[in-house]
Amino acid sequence: MPNSRGRLALERFQKALSWFESPVMTLEPPGESFMRSRSNKLVLFGVVLLMAGLAGRAAADTTPESRTQAKPAVSAPSATKAPSPKPSPKASKKPPVKQKAVAISAKKASGPAGSRMTTGTRAVALTFDDGPDPVQTPRILKLLAQQHVHATFCLVGRNVQKHPELVRQIVAGGHTLCNHTWNHDLKLGKKTAAQIRADLTRTSAAIHKAAPKAKIKYFRAPGGNFTPGVVAIARQLGMASLYWKVDPRDWDHPKGETDAQHKKRVISRVEHNTHPGAIVLSHDYAQPDTIAAYQTLLPWLKKRFTLIGL
Repeated sequence: MPNSRGRLALERFQKALSWFESPVMTLEPPGESFMRSRSNKLVLFGVVLLMAGLAGRAAADTTPESRTQAKPAVSAPSATKAPSPKPSPKASKKPPVKQKAVAISAKKASGPAGSRMTTGTRAVALTFDDGPDPVQTPRILKLLAQQHVHATFCLVGRNVQKHPELVRQIVAGGHTLCNHTWNHDLKLGKKTAAQIRADLTRTSAAIHKAAPKAKIKYFRAPGGNFTPGVVAIARQLGMASLYWKVDPRDWDHPKGETDAQHKKRVISRVEHNTHPGAIVLSHDYAQPDTIAAYQTLLPWLKKRFTLIGL
């Protein structure tokens, strides 16, 4: 170790010095004392110089290594540019998924004389015409209640007069009412404005007599035979004219067609032609096969569409 070396050199120097000063030196003859004394002093001086050199070297060895070792040069910090932030990875572009519009333009989906033929939304509306029927109307009301579906009933004034209790059942079920003329007049649009107004007013009066607080929101011309005059008068009486988008022709019974075939045809046409926003035309008056068809159609439609009563 560096400190032990220094101490060892110092001890040797002290021993040498004590040797020259020891009593042995006084035993020399008197004649040689002067020369011996001078010679001894020179030797002693040389030894002192030698010891001093060794002591200095030893002292130098005691210098901490941290002083003898060159410290690494500290370079000035280079003005390095801060790394520019990496742009966040862009999401991979996926082809846009085409979505059907929620709202459907009433202008593009208008029927004859500006009548309404779609719901204006993605919902589908079921409509039943020509009733009320004492047998078939209760059947369809029961099916609708079981499926928690509301529909629109287009009522003929003459039948309303005969079965007012069915009108009240329709209203109690939360369904929508529609004026379908007094006697299902297919040529009403060709009559005078006064005659048209009288027919519609008479029909609405019969409905209100059966259900005083009921609101009649729509009018449907028999056979879809709308004219500008009929539509205008219905509007003046507070009713919007209601056409349809899907007609399964359930009222048509070709010769030779069985009940099973008729039912199958109605189901097929409704399933293949009903799309979002459609208004579906059907009949409850004297149409038992239509009611049977809706036993299948109602669950099928409900799984695919929101069904509303308009």
